[in-house]
Amino acid sequence: MYNDNPTLLNLNKNIDESKQGEAITGVVPINDNGKKFYIESYGCQMNFSDSEIVASILAEEGFGATRNMEVADLILINTCSIREKAEDTVRKRLRIFDKLKKQNPGMLVGVLGCMAERLKAKFLDEEKLVDIVVGPDAYRDLPKLIAGAEDGDKGVNVLLSREETYADISPLRLDSNGVSGFISIMRGCDNMCSFCVVPFTRGRERSRNPFTIVAEAQDLFDRGYREVTLLGQNVDSFKWENPETKELTTFAKLLEMVAHVSPLLRIRFSTSHPKDITDEVLFTMAKYKNICKYIHLPVQSGNSRVLELMNRTYDRPWYKSKIDRIYEIMPDCAISSDVITGFCTETEEEHQDTLSMVEYAQYSMSYMFFYSERPGTLAARKYEDDIPLEVKKRRLTEVIRLQNQISHELNAKDIGKTFEVLIEGDSKKSDLDFKGRNSQNKQIVFPKKAGLKPGDYTYVKVKASTSATLMGDIVEMPLN
Repeated sequence: MYNDNPTLLNLNKNIDESKQGEAITGVVPINDNGKKFYIESYGCQMNFSDSEIVASILAEEGFGATRNMEVADLILINTCSIREKAEDTVRKRLRIFDKLKKQNPGMLVGVLGCMAERLKAKFLDEEKLVDIVVGPDAYRDLPKLIAGAEDGDKGVNVLLSREETYADISPLRLDSNGVSGFISIMRGCDNMCSFCVVPFTRGRERSRNPFTIVAEAQDLFDRGYREVTLLGQNVDSFKWENPETKELTTFAKLLEMVAHVSPLLRIRFSTSHPKDITDEVLFTMAKYKNICKYIHLPVQSGNSRVLELMNRTYDRPWYKSKIDRIYEIMPDCAISSDVITGFCTETEEEHQDTLSMVEYAQYSMSYMFFYSERPGTLAARKYEDDIPLEVKKRRLTEVIRLQNQISHELNAKDIGKTFEVLIEGDSKKSDLDFKGRNSQNKQIVFPKKAGLKPGDYTYVKVKASTSATLMGDIVEMPLN
């Protein structure tokens, strides 16, 4: 009765707009204390991955997970400060939780993640909506904060760390499809993009010990997973120095190490910053069949002046040369992007540069937004948010229209081609069909065949397409 959030009904673990607010469950407590927790996640893949770390910590303390918030002893909401929409949604959810708390005074409510760091005073003192506020680097402190909150204290830890990577915590894979898993390889961000709050909410970059990453990938493979996505705010800047040998592990080397776990384990990664993705990474991707030929390479704007205002550290010609290099080394690679319309002082001519960049890069898909000023960012302090909302929305509509056209054209070119597809589960529309993705991260729907199940590879010949999906039939393995 309290929850009109449709995303709680579908627990497939692909992280997209339809997964915002996903509730997780399925944890078997290690030390059962009879208490239950309920957690929702918002924002990027890192937040969803962090929720699995939190679940592991709570399971150690004897908490089990529930999808029924009314029976929970602890309600947690893992938050995002990147977009205003996410913050508005979180506030609405907190008011729903507050009503439940009034009916069950013993219930605790906590805010995790990026909003926790930024809005701790408002949540605790002004709005009095929560009992616990925990930043992204303080999840180990949860048991102590929960105990304090049960005694009537307000639990707060939003301190950022230069060392915390949670490398020794095995995340609980919650409501996963059992095929695809996420591995956090680094935390924080050193890029001070003027529109972005991440450096202030997640702290400086630090990379995990690569051997713990490989061990986590091996464990997932041994448990039947057939795809891992390596996560970080900027994965290409991964850098770890062995304290004993001083040997440096770059992201390219890490990719190779994970690729060696098994040729049956697909590797994806997200997100790449254009300035850091090197030829070494591209040649490593080209060398290994099980490293997927897909790169998410956010451009944000196609205009050099706006890019400078955004502090993206590259200009239009440089970004175009990076696109050229990717296609040169991997002609079959798919590239996706992030685009922001209506950034401070953006002119119509500069907006046209963004449209032409989308056309030039031939993105398979993009995440597209109009600019939303985030408090505490460099842009909020330095620039006036001077583009009218209706102009921002109109420009966004134009970008979306162009991207949909390009996606439709690119998918139409795949008709007649045969792809190796990893089966992820049933199609959303029919349990008579499977869905899966090819190396280029394109979703393919096809009729089921006896003997195949999620986690299996098969070959599918494409016979039809839309801007978002390919449709086809299973065929025998091609000879070439």
